[in-house]
Parts: sequence; C-alpha cells; structure tokens
Amino acid sequence: MKFAPWIHTSLSVLALATAVASTAHAQGFPERPITMIVPFTPGGVSDITARPLAIGMGANLGQNVVIDNRGGAGGAIGMSATAKARPDGHTVMMALPSIITIPISDRISGRAATFQMDQFKPIARLTADPTVLAVRAESKWNTLADFIRDAKAQPGKLSYSSSGIYGTTHVAMEILANAAGLQMIHAPFSGGGQQIQALLAGQVDATMQTPGAIAAHIASGKLRLLAAMSRDRIPSLPDVPTARELGHDGEFYLWTGVFAPVATPEAVVNRLRAAVKDGSVHPSFTQAMAAQRTPIQYLDSDDFARFLQADTRRLDAVLTKMGKIE
Repeated sequence: MKFAPWIHTSLSVLALATAVASTAHAQGFPERPITMIVPFTPGGVSDITARPLAIGMGANLGQNVVIDNRGGAGGAIGMSATAKARPDGHTVMMALPSIITIPISDRISGRAATFQMDQFKPIARLTADPTVLAVRAESKWNTLADFIRDAKAQPGKLSYSSSGIYGTTHVAMEILANAAGLQMIHAPFSGGGQQIQALLAGQVDATMQTPGAIAAHIASGKLRLLAAMSRDRIPSLPDVPTARELGHDGEFYLWTGVFAPVATPEAVVNRLRAAVKDGSVHPSFTQAMAAQRTPIQYLDSDDFARFLQADTRRLDAVLTKMGKIE
C-alpha cells in the first residue's frame, strides 16, 4: 500500500520527535532518587539481592537507589504497584519468578488478572539459583526419603512456609509435593525472612529456599538440606542430592531480575541497563553474592526477555498440569 508523501513526512517527523523527546528525557535522568520496589518483606532473596545492587547502581546514576519493601500476596502487591508506577525510570523493581506464576495462577483459578507480564520491561537478570529443601538440624529427617515417608504416613500433618499462594517458594514446594505425592500444610508469609524464621522457630517443618538465603543458617548448623530442585548437584553443595536423582522429577530455579514499567522511554531504559550492569560488577554486589554463595548469572535486557519467554512456557506447562492449588 502506498501513502501520500505528506503522510510519510508526518510519520518521519513524529518518529524524530519521539526519539528527540526520549533522548532529552534520558539526558535529564535521573532527576531524583530511584525507588526500587522489592515486592517482599526484608530478608528474602529479592531483598538481599536488591540492597547491594542499589549501591552500585546509585554510584553509576549519581542518585541514591532507595529500597521500598512492599510485601504481600506472594509479591502481587509490589508488582502491581510497579506496573502502575509513572514510567519515567524513577521506579524499578527487583522481581522473582512469581512475576510469571501469578498471572498464570490467576488464569488457572479463574480470577481477574492482578497484572500481566506485558506491563513490564525487563532490564536485566542478576542471579538464577535452584531452590533447596531445608529442615531444622535437630529434626528427625536426615534424608529426603525420611521426610517423604513421614509426610505420606501423616497426610496434611507436616507444614512448610512459603511466599504465598503461587508465590515462588510455594510453587517450588508444590512441584516436589506433586512429584512425590505429598499432602502438606501450606503456611504463607509475605517474605523470605519470615519464611526462614518460621522454620527456625519451629512454627513449620520445612521450607524451600535458595542456598544463598539460608547460607548463614547452613553454616551455623541450624538447618539441614535434604534435596536440591536442580538438574545437577549444586557445585557449592556437592553433598546435597537432587530430587531428580532420588526419583522425584522436578526442577525450580529462583532467579532475580530488574524490571521497569513497560512505557518507560527507551533511552531511559538504556540508562537503567547501564546502571544495573555496572552495579552487577560493583564490589558491594559481587562480595555480597559471594558471601551468600550465589553465583551471578547476568543477562542483559534482550537475552533476559528471551529467557523469560522460555521460563514462562515451562512454568505455564507445570502449573497447568498441577491445576488449582491452595
């Protein structure tokens, strides 16, 4: 189809004006401190990843990056707030795979969508750790087989903490429970720190976390790991068998990633990409991740977007097979 010359000229002018406006916006960005929403309470994976990253990002941007913990509903509260935030680059979010699982769970449960993935622009992935099943060291369970035996002998008796219905650690545990045929009590919390403290305090029997989130409690001997939800054994935990090798098929990786509202101008997104990339190699971040035994697995925006598409397909298949869970 051919268009009149004046239409081509108008479109060209519009495109140029948009590009100029975007560039001008980026040149003045940031105008004030950046808010990084963490959709969970302090102490969890997203929180302990966001805080050291914020230091390096702030050094790059010349403005402070302030952490805003907005826990609740498995992360949905903070994620919805980010989706609705003004798309000027001054609000970003450190999210987990629950940004994928919550919209899927809304569909499976027949609920109105809390938010959709297309409301976010992926900036970068920082880490991608498999989850591990942890119990208190003084518990009677020395192996996954011990735990599964008792859970099957007492259906609905053993309990575990999670980040909420269809939250990241809830899905990880339900994948294992589905594979092993277990019925357990689900105790939801609004953040990783609370989940871990509930286990340490004896309020629940188990939890599914990343090794980094519970590294200090593993080192102190307070927690025991029974299995890893990974394809292969975790290099830093070579003595912990995978659920797969013990006969229970299932994997779950808890990644962390930075997002912005989808309408954020491209030039501002590129400025944020540079700041996050710089933050990922800043000593504050690399040392914090090393202390938590969490390998940095950085993916820039385009590669992260492709990773999200593949992870969404995988998790959609898993959750659809599992059906409605509570």
